[in-house]
Amino acid sequence: MAKKPKFYVVWKGRKTGVFETWAEAEEQVKGFETAQYKSFESRKEADDAFKGNYWQSVQKTQNGATGKSSKSAALVGKPLQESISVDAACAGNPGKLEYQGVETSTKRVLFAMGPFPEGTVNIGEFLAIVHGLAFLQKHNSTLPIYSDSKTAISWIKNKAVKTKLERNAKNEELFQLVDRGILWLQNNKYSNKILKWETEFWGENPADYGRK
Repeated sequence: MAKKPKFYVVWKGRKTGVFETWAEAEEQVKGFETAQYKSFESRKEADDAFKGNYWQSVQKTQNGATGKSSKSAALVGKPLQESISVDAACAGNPGKLEYQGVETSTKRVLFAMGPFPEGTVNIGEFLAIVHGLAFLQKHNSTLPIYSDSKTAISWIKNKAVKTKLERNAKNEELFQLVDRGILWLQNNKYSNKILKWETEFWGENPADYGRK
């Protein structure tokens, strides 16, 4: 019996859209650190899913399989408005990188860096959190920081960056900032909480660049 073909939706990748083969979809997501993609049984399902976002599709699958999501809106709650949010944007991965921090409630930009010619999203997310911590320390603020990157949050916790990006003349300035960021974490104490932005329930991070 012939295997039923699948369709692949890529929400985040080198190119986005609906692809008819895994080979085509894989080209867009392989090595792309924050890729968002999913397979569907029919073209209509794929087209409908692409009109929404990745998290809606994941939650719909979870609801269909188990009757409930692994998290609930009641359990997650709402984001703290008295906080700052950080995010990074990268045109390619690696590619041209920038990051920023904003007031969560107003989206007013508090700081912004870049573009750097060659970086990755996770490096940008890491630098954004460190920049946020230093910014808040300078202003004697204990506000929490929201980031949607589990990887960057773990790098902050471990005071170490584990990236596959090779250091070279093109990204030397960026890596110098990474070195300074690690040194800052080693030499400073902070009480600010670093919280995970729950995109599935709250929508995009307020610091998101909106370039998907």
